[in-house]
Amino acid sequence: MPRTILYVDDDVALARLAERHLGRAGYDVIAAVDGESAMAAFDRGGIDAIVLDHYLRAETGMDIFHRLQERGCLAPVIYVTGSSDATIAIEAMKNGASDYVIKTVGEEFWPLMQNAIGQAISTANLRREKEKADQEIRIGKERAEILLAEVNHRVANSLALVAAMIRLQVGSSKNDDVKAALAETQARIAAIAGMHRSLYTSDDVRQVEMDKYLGTLVNEVQSTVTDRQGPTIRLSADEVVLTSDRAVSVGMIVTELLTNALKYAYQPGGEGEVRVLLKRQPDGKALLVVEDDGIGWKEGDVVKGTGLGSRIVKSMASTLGSAIQYVEQPVGTRAEMAIDLSA
Repeated sequence: MPRTILYVDDDVALARLAERHLGRAGYDVIAAVDGESAMAAFDRGGIDAIVLDHYLRAETGMDIFHRLQERGCLAPVIYVTGSSDATIAIEAMKNGASDYVIKTVGEEFWPLMQNAIGQAISTANLRREKEKADQEIRIGKERAEILLAEVNHRVANSLALVAAMIRLQVGSSKNDDVKAALAETQARIAAIAGMHRSLYTSDDVRQVEMDKYLGTLVNEVQSTVTDRQGPTIRLSADEVVLTSDRAVSVGMIVTELLTNALKYAYQPGGEGEVRVLLKRQPDGKALLVVEDDGIGWKEGDVVKGTGLGSRIVKSMASTLGSAIQYVEQPVGTRAEMAIDLSA
């Protein structure tokens, strides 16, 4: 299919030469002698490239170039100047021209013009193909994010259903040990469900806002593990964002440490406070802390219960490239862990 060139030059003889030489190269040439005829030809459409001569009778090629740009012209422009007008050519390139050709009286002018037009059209085609590919990638990404959000929604709902079924089992069980084990399992499932819920309600389905996630998590643990007279949880979390896999590891760690603190830090039925802190540090890390003012426990003490929670905490901390440290203090227990935010 022949390409159509809009050739703007008030030299009628040169325009006829353009029709002859470019026609031999397979181009259809539409000649225009001024801005009005050039704009009329452009408005009719179908222009693949534009050749603009700088010096015209009543205006310059740059004047026409600006008018074309105002109308959203996407066709490549080849600017033509005299041999002593290099600064004009440079100015045209700065304003968005695809190429320029120095006008000469020799036969080399037309091969140079053909080459410039061919390269400009090829470059414009490549640019349009790239823009189309980029748009398709953006559309594909948006679709994938919508699907991922839907998956997270369904997973969260399914896990919430499992947690509800376990809650019913807790209510029907007569054995206190079984009730405690089921309640802990329910809290662990709720931690994972909360992460998926945070993902499908977030603008970025790949990352979790930890302050919001932990807010939901501590409420779930509070309602699952303790009764109304038990210890209360206080959360203080900075705005920290983690990827979903790292967020669920942090959620599991907080769930286990909270569960242990609520069960063992204070006397059965006694009141108290358990604090969860997530604070940004100057070294590009975040410090996670779970602490209480209870009877105290330090690393090396005999683990109460089955020890499953301790194994889960150690395993989850390992996936984050970190470890739980127990800090000695006069009263209570303080467990902390550094989280690398650059990972």
